Amino acid sequence: MTYRKTYRTLLAAASMLMVVQTAPVQADEFSDEDLARWQQEYLSVVGQGDKLFHGGLSSKNTVSCDQCHPNAANTHPETYPKFQRQLGRVVALWEMINWCIQNPLESELLAADDPRMIALQAYIVEERRGAVLEPGKH
Repeated sequence: MTYRKTYRTLLAAASMLMVVQTAPVQADEFSDEDLARWQQEYLSVVGQGDKLFHGGLSSKNTVSCDQCHPNAANTHPETYPKFQRQLGRVVALWEMINWCIQNPLESELLAADDPRMIALQAYIVEERRGAVLEPGKH
């Protein structure tokens, strides 16, 4: 391929990329039925988290999350990510949940994408619905 053909090919590719990047982005369209189904799915996961939080996690010492945090009190998910003294660094909510699972509960850590971790976070965040987001606040 000659220099001129290579240049033209690159120029054409760049022009196409510019068109793609400048095209208006449209939001997905969805129906009321979609919204209702998604809300039902979300509330189902919140319910699973509620059960886990109130004794549904396996614990070597029979401690449950709600013994220190009745109804997710004093968890303040709206302040994450933040510096957490117990871990000595800035962490996300799921990392603090794992600290609690490993220490007070003396149980096995959950992966960030474990459905149980997602459910715990959903329950904790739902309990604080309406709180102002204040990442980093203590």
